[in-house]
Amino acid sequence: MKTHPETSNNGGVSTATASQTAPAHPVVNRPNVTTVGFIVFLASDLMFFAALFAMYFTIRSVVPGLWETQTELLDIPYALGNTLILVSSSFTCQLGVFAAERFRPRRTGSLFNIAKWGMVEWFYLTFLLGAVFVAGQVMEYATLVSEGLAINTDGYGSVFYLTTGFHGIHVTIGLICFLLVIGRAYGAKKFGHHEATFAICVSYYWHFVDVVWVGLFGVIYLLQ
Repeated sequence: MKTHPETSNNGGVSTATASQTAPAHPVVNRPNVTTVGFIVFLASDLMFFAALFAMYFTIRSVVPGLWETQTELLDIPYALGNTLILVSSSFTCQLGVFAAERFRPRRTGSLFNIAKWGMVEWFYLTFLLGAVFVAGQVMEYATLVSEGLAINTDGYGSVFYLTTGFHGIHVTIGLICFLLVIGRAYGAKKFGHHEATFAICVSYYWHFVDVVWVGLFGVIYLLQ
């Protein structure tokens, strides 16, 4: 037997039925296939950095004398300041994700009204902080090379530049991804589920490289 929607006396759909309307935007449900697949990719990338850590500790156990002399060249306060810049970018990145999950790609008020910022503004700030970190790392490399520590100087120089250098490459890739997310937000006719998911995946990557750097900082600069 077929059923018919309830109608009021004037023949219209009842208030209870009419109130059941679809949401303006699809809801971002996590995890989904895209985010789970991206997490699997990050897990494989974690194995790569685990190999770098293993290389670092292996060479340190073979030639511990190098660590007694070469670590004196490291500027720990400078590296700590650079680390804080990168860590702060994780917070701005996550604020951008919150805006993306609310389907607010761009600011709805004045540029100086941070409460009204959208995903784009927060990701621009995250990009700036990440770029400052990379520039700071390049300056540190230049200083160390001028002091006689290059990648081909000895075993310590090799593992130092390989571990921090590969991480710097990952940070640079993350910066490119932020530009892609921002460009997609400007190019999309309607910011929806797919754009928000893309932003979420990039945030996972960025948090990952931030956590890896905290580990590298602790091992290289603090455990001397």
